[in-house]
Amino acid sequence: MPNLRLLFFSFFLVFFSVHSQEDTPIARFRRYLQFKTAHPDPNYADPVSFLISQANAIGLQARTFEFVPSKPVLLLTWSGSDPSLPSVLFNSHLDSVPAEPSKWIHPPFAATLTPDGRIYARGAQDDKCIAMQYLEAIRNLKAKGFTPLRTVHISYVPDEEIGGIDGCDKFVNSKEFEDLNVGFVLDEGQASTVDEYRVFYADRSPWGLIIKASGAPGHGSRMYDNGAMENLMKSVEVITKFRESQFHIVKSGEAMNSEVISVNPVYLKAGIPSPTGFVMNMQPSEAEAGFDLRLPPTADPDLIKKRIDEEWAPARRNMTYKLIEKRANKRLPGPPSNDIDKRV
Repeated sequence: MPNLRLLFFSFFLVFFSVHSQEDTPIARFRRYLQFKTAHPDPNYADPVSFLISQANAIGLQARTFEFVPSKPVLLLTWSGSDPSLPSVLFNSHLDSVPAEPSKWIHPPFAATLTPDGRIYARGAQDDKCIAMQYLEAIRNLKAKGFTPLRTVHISYVPDEEIGGIDGCDKFVNSKEFEDLNVGFVLDEGQASTVDEYRVFYADRSPWGLIIKASGAPGHGSRMYDNGAMENLMKSVEVITKFRESQFHIVKSGEAMNSEVISVNPVYLKAGIPSPTGFVMNMQPSEAEAGFDLRLPPTADPDLIKKRIDEEWAPARRNMTYKLIEKRANKRLPGPPSNDIDKRV
């Protein structure tokens, strides 16, 4: 009988220990990380259902809009004591960039928690941590009996990583958004390991640049001018020098990373395929490279386009290019006004 009592006692200890672990901020965060929301085929339905269940648990109103089929915008609402005032909106996105599982220490959607407290998951910082921080902050405030003066909304939008055309763009141009009477918005930012946080008042516009070079094909032993690979390499060299000049400004402390024009190579495509790889004694007639550009609001997009046309992919070197503007670049003269109603 003593052994039986000990067995039941051990069972209840394990049961309640596991149960309590499943209802902690870390456990909830890890659950959210386990949804596979990576492009090109993000799962939106399951994380939205999970977030709605979390909202219901702390007494928030939940609404879902689908401006584009299968691309939901989730809106949670915490009513304020004076709903006539402009509301506050906290935003984050549901999707994440792709992951290469074979290159990860732990599976990218397992949300593995290691003994030293690290959590490994795709989207953990960009930006599922923020999504859960909003909810945990409200959970704590509600537990203390706090009621905001203004109504607080939390939005979860799809497709941010591919430009947000079918997500946030549709949302902010909708009647539903207009009815929220938003006076202040806080979006994603950079993670911080201390109690100080950096706040940004503008965001860079992402551009995708694809440059293509063409030239006469030839045997690998010949040396001649204006080959496709030669032309592409010249462009890569010019772009790299521009990148170095912008990066130097950051390294010297003259500006932050978000204040310069960043340009990073993301792929190269060239060569003639063979059963074992590539034909090594043949120069190809075409070569291609892709770059990720980010323009701060202070940058002149027309000047960048001119630089691309004249220096990075000039027609005189048999170059063509395609520019993918994921968001319109809006030039801003400076920081926002300090004349802001500070009532919360």
